[in-house]
Amino acid sequence: MKLTHEDIGQISVLTLKGDFTHDHVGAFRRAVDERVGNQVRDFVVNLSELDFVDSAGLESLLKLQETCADLLGQVRLAGVKGNIEQILRITRLTPRFDLHETVESAVKSLRI
Repeated sequence: MKLTHEDIGQISVLTLKGDFTHDHVGAFRRAVDERVGNQVRDFVVNLSELDFVDSAGLESLLKLQETCADLLGQVRLAGVKGNIEQILRITRLTPRFDLHETVESAVKSLRI
């Protein structure tokens, strides 16, 4: 998995590319912790280029949501489609996340 981030004010956009599996959980957590250490409390996770996510990756997204809630922040998932959309639906996690078609709409929803 390749992970990049871009800060837009107090919102951090994390873009995940490839596969998000158990092997990548540590890097994801470090990126989140670094952003939280810089006073970020709202996250948009761009999944438009993600091909696969396993249970450990899903758990990491849920933990991010818990971390943000503790900080009175929020998480948005953007670009959920194909396999990722199907995985979220099968695991019944779709209602747990606020889904957006684009990063722009997800960021806009956090600014309201």
